[in-house]
Amino acid sequence: MLTESRPPAPSSASGPGLVVRSVEKRFGRHRVLAGVSFSVAPGEILGLIGPNGAGKSTLLECITGLLPMDRGTVEWQGRAVPPTRRKQVLWYQPDDIHPFASQPIRTTLSFFQRAHGTDPRMVPRLVDELGLGPMLARPLSSLSKGFRRRLLLALALLSRQPVLLLDEPFDGFDLRQSLAVMALLRDWCRDRALVLSIHQLSEAERICDRFLLMDQGRVLGAGTLDGLRTRMGLGAEAGLEEVYLALT
Repeated sequence: MLTESRPPAPSSASGPGLVVRSVEKRFGRHRVLAGVSFSVAPGEILGLIGPNGAGKSTLLECITGLLPMDRGTVEWQGRAVPPTRRKQVLWYQPDDIHPFASQPIRTTLSFFQRAHGTDPRMVPRLVDELGLGPMLARPLSSLSKGFRRRLLLALALLSRQPVLLLDEPFDGFDLRQSLAVMALLRDWCRDRALVLSIHQLSEAERICDRFLLMDQGRVLGAGTLDGLRTRMGLGAEAGLEEVYLALT
C-alpha cells in the first residue's frame, strides 16, 4: 500500500495549519499584492485561482521567503515562521523548473530521495503511478512538458515538509492525465496541506476543497464553492467560472 511509504505525518501540535496574514508586496510604485490572507489545514487542498498576472506566483514566492514581503506574516500550527525557517515547513515547486536537466531521471529521483531521507520504496511507486518508467534513463532536458511535470510532482511528493505549494501542477496534462494526478495527490497527501496555483478553473473545481480567488494582487473572495455561490446569489448549478466572473 502507498500509505506504508509516505513521509512521516506532520506534527499533531494544536493550531490551524498554515496561516498567511496580510501579505503586501510592491515592485517600485506598483503594488502586486494587497493584503492577501488565507489559511489551509493539514489534509486540505486550497486553490489559488486567477488569470496570469493575478499575483499567484508572487504570493507563493513571498510566502516561502524567496521574495521579501513588504508586510505580512506566515504561521504554522499557531507559531510565526520567519523566512529563514520556512523551508522546514514549506516545499515550493515553481512552474516548469528544470532541476539537474542534464542528468538521467533515475539519478535525479535517487538524489532527492536521499536528500530528503524518505523511504526508498517511494521512488518505484511514484515511477509506476506517474508512468515515468520509460523515461528513467533520459535526461530531463529531453522530456516533453507533460513528462517534466510528472517528474516535478514526484520530487514534490518525495519531500517531507507538511505543506506543499505547487505552481500550475496540471499544466501539460490532458483531462485524463489531470484526473489521475488529482487522485494521486489526494492519496499521497492526506496528512499534508496543499496550496495549488491553478489558472484552469475546471481543474481547480475538481480537486480543491476551498478557493482563494485573486485578481491584480487582491483577494476577490475565499471559501468553498457552495459558500461562494451563496455569497454571490448564484444557483447550485453555477461553476467556479461563473462565480469568478460574478466577482469581477
